[in-house]
Amino acid sequence: MAIEILQTQRLPARCEQALAERYVVHRLFDAADRQALLADVAPRVRATAGGHVDAALMDRLPRLEIIAVFGVGYDSVDTEAARSRRLRVTNTPEVLNDAVAELAIGLMVALARHIPQADRYVRGGGWAKAGFPLQAELNGKTLGILGLGRIGKEIATRAQAMKMRVVYHGRHRQPYEPYVYYSSLLDMARDCDWLVAVAPGGRETYRMVSREVLAALGPAGGFVNLGRGTLVDEAALVELLQSGELGGAALDVFEHEPHVPEALFGLDNVVLSPHQGSGTRQTRERMGALVVANLDAHFAGEPLPSAVV
Repeated sequence: MAIEILQTQRLPARCEQALAERYVVHRLFDAADRQALLADVAPRVRATAGGHVDAALMDRLPRLEIIAVFGVGYDSVDTEAARSRRLRVTNTPEVLNDAVAELAIGLMVALARHIPQADRYVRGGGWAKAGFPLQAELNGKTLGILGLGRIGKEIATRAQAMKMRVVYHGRHRQPYEPYVYYSSLLDMARDCDWLVAVAPGGRETYRMVSREVLAALGPAGGFVNLGRGTLVDEAALVELLQSGELGGAALDVFEHEPHVPEALFGLDNVVLSPHQGSGTRQTRERMGALVVANLDAHFAGEPLPSAVV
């Protein structure tokens, strides 16, 4: 009998095609009546593909065995509820490391050199009237990384190529890494020119980039967020950027995305990005392939390529 799965979000075309070739797929994310769809198929569903699976949805799926998340972050899944129900949860790590690290450096350069503003300056005829104001550079600056995981390490490697000094903060010191470890995020922020956040979301990291941490970066400091919007006190971030107490910010994630605080739109010391850390064709294809690989391995009784629960 064919295995039935519930697709909770849109996935890359090749991923959706591969799933359709292997399984009976029910597309919850674009159903006209989601409750009616669940009432019909829930008793038969054995897996979900995508994120946004809470305890209530798990309770609707009595035969659920595995939740295959599309993304390295899995904070949209109630992992405690999954664990208590003996459900497997997988994500798609590693394959997006390079794409996110590239964007991190790109955002830093864009903020330091005011590239978006320079583009508007040229298009608006400003260059014909006067030269563009002098900007900053990354060379010789200290970068503090919040979350020295797989992506954090790739960012560190690229930052060193930009002739930056790298330090980091995390739950534990990593003794085989060559970077200076700070047990206090606040202390690290005081000593940094740049703070890049790539830590996961969730209760443990909620607003750990506090007003005090942001203020410690100072009027010449830059904050970059590619982790989750919940990592930072967003209201404090806006206030400090408006007052100039924080030099600038480059943001790829927001607490209530796709809603972005409108106060940020008029600020010249901000670069905004629509959560596109992994947003390249090649990376999204590899992420989709890993979703399929995890499901295939589970139903074949084989070890899961990237289990988190």
